[in-house]
Amino acid sequence: MTMVDIPRALHRGEDELPFVDIGDGSTMQLLQVDIEAGLWVVRTRFNPGYEVQTHKHTGEVYAFTVSGRWKYKEYPEVNRAGSYLFEPAGSVHTLTVPEDNTEVTDVFFAIRGANLNLDENGNVVSVWDAQFVRDGYFMLCEAAGYGRPDVIGA
Repeated sequence: MTMVDIPRALHRGEDELPFVDIGDGSTMQLLQVDIEAGLWVVRTRFNPGYEVQTHKHTGEVYAFTVSGRWKYKEYPEVNRAGSYLFEPAGSVHTLTVPEDNTEVTDVFFAIRGANLNLDENGNVVSVWDAQFVRDGYFMLCEAAGYGRPDVIGA
């Protein structure tokens, strides 16, 4: 095998991919996306008091907390800086960030499949998948004047 045959590792610095304001108290940085595999890798920052709509995952989720703390309303565990969380496909939960957090909560998520966002009766009201997140991220980047960042896989 020659050096030409070996796939290169891909790198993106933190300042190469902007965080964009989602408009709901959080910002997101899209690190990698693979539409065919249904993979989206994001770094999300949540302000104190933030709450994500209750949702169900169709695939696995891998989460690593960089700073702050957060939890699911449905479970007692609190994710803090340095915590790792695995969510199996089919899990349903509501992410919340305590109002008394003294810093922004910064979390890395690798998500396979889709988030099925649910209303109070458990009905699907919207779907977030790799394509939706990619397209939304690019739209928000362009609106903020960042252009179209070089997201891995996009």
